[in-house]
Amino acid sequence: MTENPLAILPEQLDALLTDEKNNIANLANASALLMQSLPDINWAGFYLYNTAQKTLDLGPFQGKVACMHIPIGEGVCGTAFAENKILRIANVHEFAGHIACDSASNSEVVFPLTVDNVKYGVLDIDAPILDRFSAEDEQILGEFAKILMKHLAIA
Repeated sequence: MTENPLAILPEQLDALLTDEKNNIANLANASALLMQSLPDINWAGFYLYNTAQKTLDLGPFQGKVACMHIPIGEGVCGTAFAENKILRIANVHEFAGHIACDSASNSEVVFPLTVDNVKYGVLDIDAPILDRFSAEDEQILGEFAKILMKHLAIA
């Protein structure tokens, strides 16, 4: 069996972010690495938890313009954050309460991010094709998210 070429992504991210302490720079480079490495996606980025407003606010990303604020518990991102679980959605149009920031997006995977035991936000990746993300993709991208969280700090 041939190893998934994406399997190296967590290691690449770790090398890229080593010794960098700026969260925004780390998030920006993480989204860029995803966008250049993952075929058939149209958006990769972050929504960060705004504790004052109790929303997820748009952070660094690669792709078309996006929703700027997502209420906790709404859409795929808000639900993944509220339930603190990974959501891999084969067809976002069948997800109750889906928020369509880009009508071209058809599938999505979202990873909640926790840094130093504090809910930080989510990593969101969208694709224009249905059922884009496999269980193996979810596992590799989950490792990517774990590596990323090690390189972030709560201010």
